[in-house]
Amino acid sequence: MDYKAEGQIISWKEVWSYRSFRNKIIVGFITLIIILASLPFFFEFIEKRHGTELNDVLLNLLPSYDFSIPIFILIWLGTGVIIYRSLKNPYVCIVFLWSYILLCLTRIITISFVILEPPADIIPLKDPITNIFYGGKFMTKDLFYSGHVASQFLIALCLQNKVYKFIAFGISFLIAIMVLIQHVHYSIDVIMAPLFAYLCYWLSKFTMVHV
Repeated sequence: MDYKAEGQIISWKEVWSYRSFRNKIIVGFITLIIILASLPFFFEFIEKRHGTELNDVLLNLLPSYDFSIPIFILIWLGTGVIIYRSLKNPYVCIVFLWSYILLCLTRIITISFVILEPPADIIPLKDPITNIFYGGKFMTKDLFYSGHVASQFLIALCLQNKVYKFIAFGISFLIAIMVLIQHVHYSIDVIMAPLFAYLCYWLSKFTMVHV
C-alpha cells in the first residue's frame, strides 16, 4: 500500500495494521534513540581534536552578535510543528523520522572527516534542550554541516501544507543568517546544510513510504 498521496491523510489506525509500517516506525525510533544517546560521547571526542580554521571572507564581514534566544525559539517552534503534523499524518511522521536519522548519521560522518576549528569571534549558542545531547556543554567543533539549518530545512521539506512550508523555509533562512552572525558556523557549513537535508529527505521519501 502506498500512503503517500498528497492532500489525503490516511489514519494511523489504518496504516498501523500493516506490519511493514509498524516495523519501520519501531525500528526508526529505536535507531534514533541509540543515535541521540551516543551523541554526547561523539561530541566529547571531536572537541579534543585539532583542526583547521578557515579564512571565511563572508564571516569576516559580519558583526558578531548573540542570537541564542531567537534561534532557540524558532528551532523548537519548528520542532513542535513537525511533531504535531506527525501525530496527524503517518506519512509526515515516517518520512521525517527516517530523514532525521539520515541527517544525524551524515553529520556524524561529515564532522568526523572534515575537522575544523571554530570560527573567530564565536559566541556560544545557548540552547538548554539541544545541549542535553551535547553532554550539557557548548560544542564548538560540530561544524560541517550546520545541524540547526539542516533540521529546519528538513522540517520545511516534510511539511505538506503550502503555507507551513513557506513559513518553515523562511525560518530556515533566518536561522542561517543568525548562526552566521553569531559566528557559530562557517558559511560553507550553512550553504551545504540544505543540500544534505534534501538528500536525506529524498532517500527517506523514496525508500520508506510504501507499506
